[in-house]
Amino acid sequence: MKARVYVSFKPTVLDPQGQTIHHALNGLGHKSIAGVRQGKYFEIELAPGSVKEQIAKEMDQIARDVLANPVMEDYRVEFLD
Repeated sequence: MKARVYVSFKPTVLDPQGQTIHHALNGLGHKSIAGVRQGKYFEIELAPGSVKEQIAKEMDQIARDVLANPVMEDYRVEFLD
């Protein structure tokens, strides 16, 4: 089983890297792009036999305490069997 953790800035936080990417895309002729928000992606391999209910709690704690800054960022965890 694998866990995927997606971390991105909260909508109220400025994203200068996303704005730079947006301007670069527009400069390359991609005028249909209205905005870009960048983030982080983590793919975590879980030990065989892990109990999904326990690992879900653990992954939420890891995402909240280690991978994301809850003041500025939101996160989402999903599991692949």
